[in-house]
Amino acid sequence: MEVFFYGLFMDTGILSKQGVKASNPRKAYLEDYSLKIGQRASLIPTKGERAYGLVMSLEQEAVKKLYSEASVADYLPEEVHIITSENENIKASCYNLPLEALSGRNESYARALYSLAKKLDFPEDYLKKIEKMANGESQT
Repeated sequence: MEVFFYGLFMDTGILSKQGVKASNPRKAYLEDYSLKIGQRASLIPTKGERAYGLVMSLEQEAVKKLYSEASVADYLPEEVHIITSENENIKASCYNLPLEALSGRNESYARALYSLAKKLDFPEDYLKKIEKMANGESQT
């Protein structure tokens, strides 16, 4: 199955440590969603915004295992249509926190995500948004 990751699960090394083997990672974005970072990252519907990440192929059992861990058990799957950097329109699963569960701040998570997003060469304006979260600035 295709899964769109936008947080630290974009790091295949983190997935490997969880015993999850992902294949065919490619850069992609999701229209009309924005990244928010509370204790963890989530995407929320936001007209006119764009969220960047990686789409990867995973076995369904591996995805279930990944999201059964306590720290991410509240994430719910939704079907989304993403656009890859090769302009492919792909149907994928995307796991998000319900809006009411998105609370707090986690600047160290935001810093780690900024570093990963920079390494993945995401657009500069997107990197600046993550950098603001890493510096404790407002996400509005």
